[in-house]
Amino acid sequence: MKPIPLLCSIMLILSFLGFAVPGLSGEPTEKIQQTTDKILSILTNPSLKDLSKAKERKRLIRNAVDERFDWEEMAQRSLARHWDQRTEEEKKEFVHLFSDLLERTYMSKVESYSGEKVKYEGETTSGDYASVKVKIATQKNKDISVEYRLKRKRNDWFVYDVSIEGVSLVNNYRTQFNSIVIQSSYENLVKRLKAKVALN
Repeated sequence: MKPIPLLCSIMLILSFLGFAVPGLSGEPTEKIQQTTDKILSILTNPSLKDLSKAKERKRLIRNAVDERFDWEEMAQRSLARHWDQRTEEEKKEFVHLFSDLLERTYMSKVESYSGEKVKYEGETTSGDYASVKVKIATQKNKDISVEYRLKRKRNDWFVYDVSIEGVSLVNNYRTQFNSIVIQSSYENLVKRLKAKVALN
């Protein structure tokens, strides 16, 4: 199974860790900023800098991300038409594997944060859906476009996809997962996800 493009994996992390530059904002943008601030406070907490605190630091970061990412929605969209064919137990297992895959593959890059800046460029909302657009200024003075897609549930906003330079994380995984299921089986997909998670 191929990882999503390196640019996407790095920008996914940096987009949550950049210092915000003021811009247009509404409730969805504020929710993204709240998660950003929470993660930054963990990374800059002197009491969590020691190597002995590594596991606790990662746990706190994962908790902060879990509060904003709707893993079930992302997993369902990534599995697409194969989702409805799964039992409730299979769905729970897949959501768990999917969230672990993203955590172990990409969230480990969080600690490589080096002060990239983020400008929130505005948002659009339509009913229970919203899009928050940001620009990330890298150290090489190149602007990277990132778009968070959120859905309102339980009077809160949750991320169900992230698009970097027009590349959707969910669509990328959907293509890969669909190919594996069609060419072999759903069981093989789960086996490969478990192996991938175990390696990271």
